[in-house]
Amino acid sequence: MKKIESYVDGVYSSVGGNKKEIEELKAEMKSHLIEAVHELKAEGKNEQEAINIAIERFGGEQEIRSIVGQLFKAQKTFAKWVLYLSMAIILFTVFAFGFIWSYEEENANENSIVATQISEILNDKNNITEEMEKEISSLIKDTDQISKIEIYNVSDVDNVNQVIDYVSDTKPDYRYEQKVWNPKWLQADFFPYANWDKKWYVGMETRQISDWMAIILFSGIAIYITLFTIWATINSYHHRRL
Repeated sequence: MKKIESYVDGVYSSVGGNKKEIEELKAEMKSHLIEAVHELKAEGKNEQEAINIAIERFGGEQEIRSIVGQLFKAQKTFAKWVLYLSMAIILFTVFAFGFIWSYEEENANENSIVATQISEILNDKNNITEEMEKEISSLIKDTDQISKIEIYNVSDVDNVNQVIDYVSDTKPDYRYEQKVWNPKWLQADFFPYANWDKKWYVGMETRQISDWMAIILFSGIAIYITLFTIWATINSYHHRRL
């Protein structure tokens, strides 16, 4: 059976990879060939004829060597690109999550600044003049996330806890609305933002896209775990850790 051993060694001579796995594959190939030889001998062939026929049926050494080499190369290449893709996905997830979080923080800071500036315009005034309205509307127009502002004079409200009820049942002293960029794919929501003192209540509606943070985070992690599991499975198979 030296010819079979020589044939198998020749097939795997140029294959790189885990030595233990290669030896196991070689042993499996030898087992199949020897089994075929025994079957041929049972049919009346002598040992040399049986070996030659078994090898011929299995395939030429060069052809099998090429197939085995390509198979190992394809597995390694596939595993490598799966790993690279999983790393790219997690990096993109972190970048996208950080970008949206930074964007939302910037908008929140701007909302706070605008509310403070409006409070300074109102100050201790008893009424909102036309000039004050222009100043306030100008502040809102300079933003791209505030869609509405309503201002109420709450100086007659005795209890601070009743301010919200008063605002919901009363017509505002000043109201301004503008269209805010909000395509359907953005999946934005508009949330209230309020600031008030003893005299004035300033309520705003602002666009927020914080839902995208959850979508990107969970989707990115799910895809990363799936790809990393595929890579780990292939890698474990090659190292016989399964």
